[in-house]
Amino acid sequence: MTVPLPTASTRWRCTLCGNLTRFDVTRSSKVVEYVHLDLAGEPKVEEREVVSETIESVRCRWCNAVDQVELVDRPGADS
Repeated sequence: MTVPLPTASTRWRCTLCGNLTRFDVTRSSKVVEYVHLDLAGEPKVEEREVVSETIESVRCRWCNAVDQVELVDRPGADS
């Protein structure tokens, strides 16, 4: 089950324990990076563009529940 990312008006909430603040997020990303190597060969990423990103799972840090996270409205957010 894929959980959407929170927005400016929503946030994550664990349906089992009510946690609103601590989650482990496993995601896959496809990125294009501009890597600059100095003369010694040390790389430094100077630009990073995310081409695609998928959240694979969200686990509650409090109760370890997986796939029990939902989006809820943030308090005071304009509906």
